[in-house]
Amino acid sequence: MKRSTENIDKIISNIKNANLPQTEFVKMMEEFHDPFKVLICCILSLRTNDKTTYPCSLRMLELGTEPKDFLTVDEETLAKAIYPVGFYKNKARQILDISKEIVEKYKGKVPESIEELVKFKGVGRKTANLVMAKGFDKPAICVDVHVHRISNRLGWVKTSIPDETEMELRKLLPKKYWLDINTILVTFGQNICKPQRPMCDKCPIKEYCETYENKKD
Repeated sequence: MKRSTENIDKIISNIKNANLPQTEFVKMMEEFHDPFKVLICCILSLRTNDKTTYPCSLRMLELGTEPKDFLTVDEETLAKAIYPVGFYKNKARQILDISKEIVEKYKGKVPESIEELVKFKGVGRKTANLVMAKGFDKPAICVDVHVHRISNRLGWVKTSIPDETEMELRKLLPKKYWLDINTILVTFGQNICKPQRPMCDKCPIKEYCETYENKKD
């Protein structure tokens, strides 16, 4: 594992220099710099691929871009707008409930801490960290399935769940990478280091990958 972690700068540089294409949803989240938009769009993305989430997010944002906007949106209208994301009815209710809570409890402003964000029903550390990083531009490590998978494949961590991966990456990664590590590894995971049949022959960091080295043995 040490061999891989010692080359963090090279690994990240090689991935970025590969200029891998980003999905429209990833590009949108990068451009927001708005905690509420990041929060509600991240909720839509859970258990749904980016290709489906992107148009649903655009339709949702036509209904509102601030918590107060959703106080006058009924559940059926929002559910229709975000269909066919996974669990769209539950997510519509969740977004309306969170919007109301932000208005009533936080004076219309998304709370600026992971501890407060995870108090919202259905919001875990992945979503909270993404809001901190992409919404508030504060150093935070958002660990989704791509970040979890790739960090383990590289040998950066030896963990079984994303929350464990986050805590280990907090010890390992220099803070200069915290804001962007999710975008970097998600893009890499969508294009090269896929869940099934990773494209190791085209991988720009295979020389630093523990899993690839073990395959050769």
